[in-house]
Amino acid sequence: MSSNPVAETVASLMPRAKAELTELVAFSSVADFDQFPRSESEAAAAWIVDALRAEGFQDLAVLDTPDGTQSVYGHLPGPEGARTVLLYAHYDVQPPLDDAAWTTPPFELTERDGRWYGRGSADCKGGVIMHLLALRALKANGGVPVHVKVIVEGSEEQGTGGLERYAEAHPDLLAADAVVIGDAGNFRVGLPTVTSTLRGMTMLRVNVDTLAGNLHSGQFGGAAPDALGALIRVLDSLRAEDGSTTVDGLTGDARWDGLQYDEEQFRQDAKVLDGVELIGSGTVADRIWARPAVTVLGIDCPPVVGATPSVQASARALISLRVPPGQDAAEATKLLQAHLEAHVPWGARVSTEQIGQGQPFSADTTSPAYAAMSDAMAVAYPGQEMQYAGQGGSIPLCNTLAALYPNAEIVLIGLSEPEAQIHAVDESVSPEELERLSVAEALFLRNYAGS
Repeated sequence: MSSNPVAETVASLMPRAKAELTELVAFSSVADFDQFPRSESEAAAAWIVDALRAEGFQDLAVLDTPDGTQSVYGHLPGPEGARTVLLYAHYDVQPPLDDAAWTTPPFELTERDGRWYGRGSADCKGGVIMHLLALRALKANGGVPVHVKVIVEGSEEQGTGGLERYAEAHPDLLAADAVVIGDAGNFRVGLPTVTSTLRGMTMLRVNVDTLAGNLHSGQFGGAAPDALGALIRVLDSLRAEDGSTTVDGLTGDARWDGLQYDEEQFRQDAKVLDGVELIGSGTVADRIWARPAVTVLGIDCPPVVGATPSVQASARALISLRVPPGQDAAEATKLLQAHLEAHVPWGARVSTEQIGQGQPFSADTTSPAYAAMSDAMAVAYPGQEMQYAGQGGSIPLCNTLAALYPNAEIVLIGLSEPEAQIHAVDESVSPEELERLSVAEALFLRNYAGS
């Protein structure tokens, strides 16, 4: 890449990129304000506003979205008559889980073994920096040849839909000819990849009640219905013997025809313990990109330390269901609710509450934007051909944008390759990937302007 002026500029900007990502990662911007201060998210939004202002963005706005969070918008005018490209990232992050389990503090960007560690470094504060690097490289080499809109979301990880609803209420705001979603990732480090499909998602909170209050397990156990036991039984009904997701009425036999995921490589990427089997059937790609997947995210029940010999009167769990392309997330939600109600044992009382939902997404990979990105990737990753892969995760805004702007070309790239361990302890980003993808995005904007 060194013979390319854009690549040379990006390389020279990497120390600044590290310093900026260090500042951005330092905000504990988890959009769950029962656990983390709202001020941290607001400070992260303000940081992004300042960064965009310094690059000449106009119409800067902190959008107060209906879910009580903030997204940041800005517009960088290009040449008259040029196309418009929307660049997306999000600054909110997942909770760090167990701070003590991190090798280094989660909100301090730390370099180790050639990677930069910190919550949000890859997902998706690194995406914010990627957009900035690409634009700076173009400005230093002839200018930005398109109109650029930037939207940085404040609650993507919560799935609460604030930005989607805001966009629907202001349909002109994010209108663009092409959209680059900077929240995906390469199939592996060094292999340029665009994500062509996303699974949707729904999250339900399920409550099980059996008694008016807890009872002594010696005096009443054996006849008194145990709410925690009932919850465990109903959660177990969501999986077949091989671990496949089994929700009554939900199809789970679709196949993935594109890039395949070697099973041993997946075991390494997922850090599956020796002797532990993978779950489900079909290829790994079938399981993670083309089929529904249920996950129990959490259970409210007494912790082991301090537990008393009691029959539990109530218990609840948070359940995630990933919904593959070709299935409707709203319909999947109804099927999941009906399944839970049908499978709770002993006549226990069960109630469900929907917490979040997003539709699956499939891109049109025949559009000119994909050709422009393929050419850009070939320069940024010499000797490598751009691959198409699915992603098991969800980016709910994709479907909102596709519905609002049916002619817009949506391309998904990003820094969340397997080694990044997004959502897990010791999340990290590869600075080489940040550099290469920033070059690719800059060249894409140049290519797309001329296509």
